[in-house]
Amino acid sequence: MTSGKWDDLAPRLLSAVAMVGLGSLGVWLGGLWFHALIAIVSGLMVWELVSMLDTGRTRTPIVLGGVSALVAMVAIELPGAFALPLLMAPSMLGLGRMERGGVTYAVFTALILLAGYGLMALRDDFGLTWMVWLLLVVVVTDIAGYFAGRMIGGPKLWPRVSPKKTWSGTVAGWVGAAAIALLFAGATQVGAGLIGVSIGVSMASQIGDIAESAIKRRVGVKDSSRLIPGHGGLLDRFDGMLGAALFIVIAGQLIGFPPGTP
Repeated sequence: MTSGKWDDLAPRLLSAVAMVGLGSLGVWLGGLWFHALIAIVSGLMVWELVSMLDTGRTRTPIVLGGVSALVAMVAIELPGAFALPLLMAPSMLGLGRMERGGVTYAVFTALILLAGYGLMALRDDFGLTWMVWLLLVVVVTDIAGYFAGRMIGGPKLWPRVSPKKTWSGTVAGWVGAAAIALLFAGATQVGAGLIGVSIGVSMASQIGDIAESAIKRRVGVKDSSRLIPGHGGLLDRFDGMLGAALFIVIAGQLIGFPPGTP
């Protein structure tokens, strides 16, 4: 007889395989296929966000999620100066439709769309190599943090919001990100500044994770949705990627990207 705690193992594994497969295919194909994937994911994240913040409403999450997906798809085809106000438009639209959580919605929706735009731009402008680098930094940050936190333990990072996260796991994530940077710096001949950028990406992904946890704790839900069997919602799975992608958007303007290249 199977133990109850393993009852969700099969759907979790199937969902994980499907997510990895679909995501990998989109990253590999790039172009319009990747744009469409990111636009759909961004729209679904906004749908989840609205559903969490403004409970009891069915039309508003669909409208705002749909508008956000459309905006993400169109914005990447425009010059950056014109894309920026378009990316802000769903936040402004939602302020008039939300009965609760309007400010949180406006800020987080802007972050979702800017992060999605950043991911599309990274794949378009710098190719597959740097997209893989970003994904690896986020994944290794999460994995290193998970195992170090449980094996080493120690003081909690922010127990009121995320009681399982420790400082040992947090620092292990930075170390893992630095290791990925060393591999890519050697393979691509970029400067040692990639180490600093990778650690910054790691920190940003951790902040994205904590920010989403804070929203869920505030509204009293365990998962952002039930969209992914065994995993919760897209925000639950990709909150760290949101922070990392947004960081790349900012870092690229401040220091250029990849660091150390002309």
